[in-house]
Amino acid sequence: MHDLIIETREHDLGGGFKVGRVLPFRQRRMVGPFIFFDRMGPHDLPGPVPQRIDVRPHPHIGLSTVTYLFEGQMTHRDSLGIEQDILPGALNWMTAGSGISHSERFDGMREQGGRMDGIQAWVAVPEANEEDAPAFDHYAADDLPQFSDKGVSGRLIAGSAFGINSPAKIHSPLFYADITLQAEACIALPAEHAERAAYIASGFIESDGQQYKAGQMLVFSPGGAPVLKALEDARVMLLGGEPLGPRHIWWNFVSSRKERIEQAKADWMAGRIALPEHDNSEFIPLPQTMA
Repeated sequence: MHDLIIETREHDLGGGFKVGRVLPFRQRRMVGPFIFFDRMGPHDLPGPVPQRIDVRPHPHIGLSTVTYLFEGQMTHRDSLGIEQDILPGALNWMTAGSGISHSERFDGMREQGGRMDGIQAWVAVPEANEEDAPAFDHYAADDLPQFSDKGVSGRLIAGSAFGINSPAKIHSPLFYADITLQAEACIALPAEHAERAAYIASGFIESDGQQYKAGQMLVFSPGGAPVLKALEDARVMLLGGEPLGPRHIWWNFVSSRKERIEQAKADWMAGRIALPEHDNSEFIPLPQTMA
C-alpha cells in the first residue's frame, strides 16, 4: 500500500525550458538513494531550437546524475573531456564525486527541432563515496536488460529487480526500471527493496483499489509487493532502494555535510571546478538566493 502521493510541480530550469519536479518533496526528500526526479517534457521544440533553453555548464558534488530519454536527443559535455549524445533508451550515469561540471544541450535537435521527453534523476551515494574521483559511464539502449511478459515490457535501467541485473555501475542497492503496460496488464513492485516508488509517465494506473494519473508518484510502504494495474496503455518508472540517511541539497550540490556544500559554493565561484573542455565559453553562475 502506498503511503504518499507526490504531484508534479512545474519548474523552469532557466531560459524557458520547463520540467516537472517530483523529488525532492517537502514530505519526502528521498526514495531510497533517489534524491531528485525531474520529468523533462513532453515538449514539442520547433526548429531551430534556441540555445537559450540549453542547460549551460554547471557543477555537481556528492551525487550521480542519471539521464534517460523517452524521445529526442541531448548532448552531454563534462569537465572530464567527455562528449556523449544521449538517445532514447540509453543511460547516462555521471558520478560527480568531489566535483564535476557538465552541460546538456540540444545540438542534435538544433536545426529540425522535434519532440523531447525523458527523466533526469539524481542518486545520492554513500558517505564513503562522496569524495570519489568524478566519473562518467554511458550505456546504449541495447546494453540494458529488457524483459516482457503478459502485456508488460520493461527495461532495467540500473540496479537489480525482477531477477535480473543492470550492468550500470552503482554505489548502493537500488533499482530503476522503465515499464510499459498494455491495458489490463499488471506488475508487482520488487519486494526486496526497502523503499519503492512508481512514477506514472503516461496513462492511468490502479493500485489497491485506487486510480492514479500521469504525473503522480506513488511512494509505497515497506514490505509486500504492491501491484500496479494499467487501466489503459501506460508507462511507469519504478525506482527505489536502500536509504542512505539524510542528505543536504542546495542547488546542484548534495552532501551529508553542510560545510561541504559551503566549500562547493566557494569552489564554483572561484573557478576551482573546471568547465567542460569544449563548452567553456559560458556557465551558470552560483545563485545568490534559492527559491
